[in-house]
Amino acid sequence: MSGADRSEAHDGRDDGAAEDRHAREIDGEQAHGAAGTDPAHPAPDGTGTGPTGTGPTGTGGGAGSASRGTGAPGPARQPRIPTPRLSVEDGGHALPLLAGPVEPEPAPAALSHGVLKSLLGAWALAACSAAETAAVEEHLGDCGGCADEARRLREAVGLLHQPESLDLNPALRNRVLRNCLSRRPPRIPVPDWAVPYDAETARLDALLQDFGDAEWHAPVRLRWFDADRPTSRRTTVAGVIAHLLSVDGLVATALGLEDPLPAAPGPKDGAGGPAGRTEAYWRASRFPPTRAVRGPWREQSHSLVRTVSFTGSHAGGLPVAYGGFALPLHDAMLDRAFECWVHAADIAEAVHYPYEPPAAQHLNRMIDLAARLLPVVLAERRRAGLSVPDGPTPHLVAAGAPGRSLRLEIEGAAGGEWLIPLDSPAAVGSADHEVAHVALDGVEFCQLAAGHLSPEEAAAGQHGDRRAIRDVLFATASLSRM
Repeated sequence: MSGADRSEAHDGRDDGAAEDRHAREIDGEQAHGAAGTDPAHPAPDGTGTGPTGTGPTGTGGGAGSASRGTGAPGPARQPRIPTPRLSVEDGGHALPLLAGPVEPEPAPAALSHGVLKSLLGAWALAACSAAETAAVEEHLGDCGGCADEARRLREAVGLLHQPESLDLNPALRNRVLRNCLSRRPPRIPVPDWAVPYDAETARLDALLQDFGDAEWHAPVRLRWFDADRPTSRRTTVAGVIAHLLSVDGLVATALGLEDPLPAAPGPKDGAGGPAGRTEAYWRASRFPPTRAVRGPWREQSHSLVRTVSFTGSHAGGLPVAYGGFALPLHDAMLDRAFECWVHAADIAEAVHYPYEPPAAQHLNRMIDLAARLLPVVLAERRRAGLSVPDGPTPHLVAAGAPGRSLRLEIEGAAGGEWLIPLDSPAAVGSADHEVAHVALDGVEFCQLAAGHLSPEEAAAGQHGDRRAIRDVLFATASLSRM
């Protein structure tokens, strides 16, 4: 072989050995990373690495092993993918503690019985420390009295956490207001004699609240007695409210409030009385009254109650002129309450709606007013020739002296008994001079006084002087007016 050939062969052998050496170095580095170069982690097959080189047995020099190549290019090797590193859980090492050492349960504190009893409230609210809780619970197992007290406290704590809202109870507001008013009355209370009027106007206003046009124009028949004869007048629901507005104006003008009539009628021909004022109001209206009349009537009723409340109970004797007669303010307010109820019942009947009588205590006061007015009405009827006394001459009784009397017995929740003097308004009713006895239901007596019931149909029980009974029944019907 020539020198050139040997030179080419040598160059080929050097190139092949270099390539082989380079491949083995790459494989050694990959094997070094895969098999674990860390001395603490040996390779799975038991081979190791030395500080000076790599080899199948872990011995030999790093550079000297390269001379074993054949000079021919070896097959192409695929790059090796390193396996995942082992986790701490799979390495056999103990896991770090995540929590501190478990503390032992606290020993019950040595506390006296008085101290433990004082801690029951805090224990029920779970506000005790661990040692106090242990001491209390240990004590409850030995002391029956404290155990009962603890049970009651726990039940009380349970009531503080209701599952539903207290606002869901519709009666809660009424109970709270009633309780507050019973403990502390309002600064400006409504006088006792004005409460029935306040109640009856509120009930009528609630009835009118949802009325439509058809209800406001429903026909209503007003009924009363005039000279012992039944009389009536047809109007509408709105016309009845206009009637109440105009007659309540008598009380309003007496208190210095504005008169609802555009031009107040004078006393001529009774125009200043209830009937005359009503006719004047109806004539002054360009059109028949409509639902618009409710606002003025409602505002006037509120003004009356508010004014008498500010004025106080001492204003109850203020005279209120009714045209041909006058009533003190406390009786006038009862009279207006009575008429408001009667006409509210007329309206309810016209629209086919039920309507209850007033409260028993209010109805009793209305009956008492009528019973106190009967002696005056009896005297007026005698002067008008509508009542003829027994005998050729009337019984004359001095003022304040007892005279012939009729016992008026009213049955029902608003019931009671009244002795009606028959001979003189100034006489005093006396049981020793009783000549007749009449029994009536409370609502029937009021219907008779309103002119809605005839005297012949009113008495449920009669005993004694028939003429005296007739006079009292017709006098009661004469209390009615438009």
